[in-house]
Amino acid sequence: MRKSGIAMACVLFSMTIATGMAQAQGMGGASHAAESGVTAYGGYRSSSSLTETTTGQNVNVNTGASYALAVDIGLDRNRQVEIFYGRQKTELTSGGFSAAANNLPLTIEYLHVGGTNFFEGLGKGVYLVGGLGVTLLRPDRAGLSSETKPSINLGVGYLLPIGRNLGLRFEARGYATLLNNSSSMFCGSNAGCVVSIQGTALYQGEALIGLSGRF
Repeated sequence: MRKSGIAMACVLFSMTIATGMAQAQGMGGASHAAESGVTAYGGYRSSSSLTETTTGQNVNVNTGASYALAVDIGLDRNRQVEIFYGRQKTELTSGGFSAAANNLPLTIEYLHVGGTNFFEGLGKGVYLVGGLGVTLLRPDRAGLSSETKPSINLGVGYLLPIGRNLGLRFEARGYATLLNNSSSMFCGSNAGCVVSIQGTALYQGEALIGLSGRF
């Protein structure tokens, strides 16, 4: 709960900064239509595998449902600043884990600040999206610590208007989370390190459909 509270506080803080940037640019006298919006997504996310240090066997991050929220602050006719939060509840599985450690519930959360660029102008058509921020890897088992790592996302989407202020967004995003080449993760004072991995990054791919309110 504490980690989720911190993440939401970061979202609100980032929204404040982005809003200030947009307002400052608008006061500069530019004559453009800068559209903003909020989008709620549902999606499906898959992951690359990692390697268990001791046995050399694959550590799988199970494929599953995800959801996300994006706040887009208009800058000009084609660009927006985006605050993005994504979340997935999954499990870690491996033949190299003990029976107690296998099927370890894991929540993966992204908090990114980035932007969108529409080719045909804001509010319709194809766009590129991306952002930088952090990934929170939170094992859902008492006594185990969470991990926070730097990450990036890049994607492409299509916005289909379905009314004056509504639209459907179809997106494909890719995520990369940087990890130490060999490190122990998810340690606790009593439980010890139940997962020991090798790898430079965790890669995830995601398909998203979102309902967007535009203003």
